[in-house]
Amino acid sequence: MELRGTRALLTGATGGIGRALAMALAARGAEVVLSGRRADVLESLAERINARGGAGAFALTADLADRDAHRDLLERAGDIDVLVANAALPASGLLGDYTVDEIDRALEVNLRAPIMMAKLAGERMAERRRGHLVFISSLSGKTASGRASLYNATKFGMRGFALGLREDLREHGVGVSTVFPGFIRDAGMFADAGVTLPRGVGTRTPADVARATVRAIERNAAEIDVAPFGLRVGALLGGAAPALAAAVQRRAGAGRITQGLAEGQRGKR
Repeated sequence: MELRGTRALLTGATGGIGRALAMALAARGAEVVLSGRRADVLESLAERINARGGAGAFALTADLADRDAHRDLLERAGDIDVLVANAALPASGLLGDYTVDEIDRALEVNLRAPIMMAKLAGERMAERRRGHLVFISSLSGKTASGRASLYNATKFGMRGFALGLREDLREHGVGVSTVFPGFIRDAGMFADAGVTLPRGVGTRTPADVARATVRAIERNAAEIDVAPFGLRVGALLGGAAPALAAAVQRRAGAGRITQGLAEGQRGKR
C-alpha cells in the first residue's frame, strides 16, 4: 500500500517511538492523526509536522483505558486508510504485585482497545477494499520471560489476533502487520526505566521501528522484528523451545532486567 495520499491514525503518539512513527508516516506523504493523552505534546508534534509541509497532521486526545474511547476516537478521526496501534502500558512485574484495576487497565489499553479499533476500522476498510492495520508489539509477544506474565499475555494475544485477522481480511484487500521491537534505546518503556543491559545485548532506535512500520505497510509484511540478530534468534527459540529459552534467560540474568523494568515503570501502570 502506498502511503502518499492516505490518512493514518496513530495511537500512542506522545512517546518517543510514537513521535518517530508520526514523522516517518508524514515523510511518506500520509496525513497523520495523532492520538494520545497529552494534548500539549500532540499539538507540538502536529505543528512540527505541519511546518514541513505535505499532507500535515492534527491531534486528537484520547485515553484508551476508557472502554468507549476507541469508538469516539475513530469517529473524530474520520475515514482512515491506515491504523497504527502503538499505545501500550508497561505491565512488567509479578502478577501478585498488581491490583485488579491495574490488570484491567493493562488489558484494556494493550489488547482490547487495539482489537476493538481494528474491528471498527477494519470493517470500513473492507467495504472500501483498501486499508492497512499495524500493531506495534514487542519481542515479548514471541518469547516469555519471568516477571512479565501480564505483559507477555497482552503481546502474545496481539500476535495471535493479528495473524488470524490478516487471513480474514486478505480477501477484502486489507493488510495486517505486526512489528516486534526488542530493546529500544533513547525512547520507549525500556529506555524510560533506565535499565542497563548485559554486555553484548544490542538495541535499536525509535527510527528503526518507524522504518520497519513503513516497510510493513508498503510491502504488506505479516511480521517484522526490530532487534539485533541474537535477540531475533532468542525469540525463535522462545517459540520453539520455551523451557530451554527460559533456562537461557535465567543464566543471562534476564530476571534482573525485568525486575528493573517493573521498578522503573511502576508509576505508569
